[in-house]
Amino acid sequence: MKFTEYPYKRPNLKRLTQTLKKRIAEFGEADNYEQASKTLKKINELRKNFSSSATIGQIRHTIDTRDSFYDSENQFFDENSPVFEALITEFYKKLINHKFRLDLEKKWGSQLFNIAELQIKTFQPSILTSLQEENKLASEYVKIKASAQIEFHGKTYNLSSITPLETDSDRAIRKSATEAKWAFFEEKAPEVERIYHDSVLNRHKIAVELGYKNFVELGYARMLRSDYNADMVANFRKQVEQFIVPISQKLYERQRKRLKISELKYYDEDFKFPSGNPKPKGTPEDILRGADKMYAELSNDTDKFFQFMRTNDLMDLVAKDGKATGGYCTYIGKYRAPYIFSNFNGTSGDIDVLTHEAGHAFQVFSSRNMGIAEYHWPTYEACEIHSMSMEFFTWPWMALFFGEDTEKYHFAHLSAALQFLPYGVAVDEFQHFVYENPEVTPSVRNQKWREIEQKYLPHRNYDGNKFLENGGFWQKQSHIFTTPFYYIDYTLAQICAFQFWKKDRESHKTAWADYVRLCKAGGSMSFLKLVELANLRSPFDDGCVESVIGEISAWLDSVDDSKF
Repeated sequence: MKFTEYPYKRPNLKRLTQTLKKRIAEFGEADNYEQASKTLKKINELRKNFSSSATIGQIRHTIDTRDSFYDSENQFFDENSPVFEALITEFYKKLINHKFRLDLEKKWGSQLFNIAELQIKTFQPSILTSLQEENKLASEYVKIKASAQIEFHGKTYNLSSITPLETDSDRAIRKSATEAKWAFFEEKAPEVERIYHDSVLNRHKIAVELGYKNFVELGYARMLRSDYNADMVANFRKQVEQFIVPISQKLYERQRKRLKISELKYYDEDFKFPSGNPKPKGTPEDILRGADKMYAELSNDTDKFFQFMRTNDLMDLVAKDGKATGGYCTYIGKYRAPYIFSNFNGTSGDIDVLTHEAGHAFQVFSSRNMGIAEYHWPTYEACEIHSMSMEFFTWPWMALFFGEDTEKYHFAHLSAALQFLPYGVAVDEFQHFVYENPEVTPSVRNQKWREIEQKYLPHRNYDGNKFLENGGFWQKQSHIFTTPFYYIDYTLAQICAFQFWKKDRESHKTAWADYVRLCKAGGSMSFLKLVELANLRSPFDDGCVESVIGEISAWLDSVDDSKF
């Protein structure tokens, strides 16, 4: 069945609530393990049906945020998902205190119980209204970004379609295009800052209501971080500052020399080479045909997966008006189907997002038979290992997309992956400041962002743009608004993906076997246990960042980038 044929019906929340409450009670009162196990399956089926409706509605809403029907359905789930999650919390309470817990744990493993215990700490009925408000504010931000209509040289662009102009070989064009984009954010800043200020105060209120000092610990519990804490993350950020920032700065200096300019300005950063950035050849359909060949040759597993995605139209890839920004992969449990959403715009990012989201999709496709919702996906930082590593495993096929620019693409891709790390930890440090100091004004937040930015991205020159010099850059980052503390995950996963890059160069067979084992494990283990399962080193280990980056830096140094 193709995605367009998937039926959508708003769940009858009253009937669902009654049935789920009944099943949860039956589960708690089960007289034997077999009865408890059967009822657990029934609960999982009810959850799957609700989440599938929510996911189908969310996908169709993001494909066209102007569609009034799916806009109203999105509002329905914003308001009612917290109601449903309240019931799941009741289920988790029964689960961790069940008289047949040992038998259930033998069947499902300890991670299900780790998840249950963390989730219980994130909810109580008194915060229901606040959770609904949190969802509403996040949706407001998404719609603001999707509504962008940027007038430039007689044409109208959105935030995705203007990107190619920001990397134009004509410096005047990329400067004015980048300024036009940021003028949109400056115009929307009062509204965006109001949304975020309200979100922060609301999340702090939720945290206090649940007995936390502030939102930080609650945020970590929501992210299901069971085997590391904020102190370990802070130490990781220090390693990035110590070992990666200097290498990143050298790469920016190499770029400045390549471009033969006296100073690298913010509108130059994404323009990598005087001959132009590598761009994929052909149409979006050409790209998909190349991907067909790539995944057919990579492995039988990836061939089967990608043909499933293609046959069932489980991808919406091209930028268009009204479409939400960015890219994501999600999963529709009822049909055991991943779904990939992106905004192709003619840049190398089209290939990056395709391979990245295909990494997510391949993982959930590989673990779709785990039998319980909690194990379809792992926690976010583990999820990002699959996606970022897939970007590297597909390197041998990049000639299908870039032709004679393949070597240039490899250099740009690996450089960008390394240079992302300082920005990634800056976003994380900013969020720790925000939630440890929830009462500060929007202007103080902006000042703090600029201070953190100068620490991790000291090269950045805003060329007199007051909005950015005053700390407005963070306002473009959707994760900060919609999924607090979901960003360090990318940096932790990048360190793991770099290890796969190295292993793949040494022995593709061994590296791929480790990767597939990781994907098939889904969410059945915590982050650090999954890292161990994949024969990777923990990013938190002292010396890990330094050793991994040493390999990457040496490879980049070996490339004569002046010829690009």
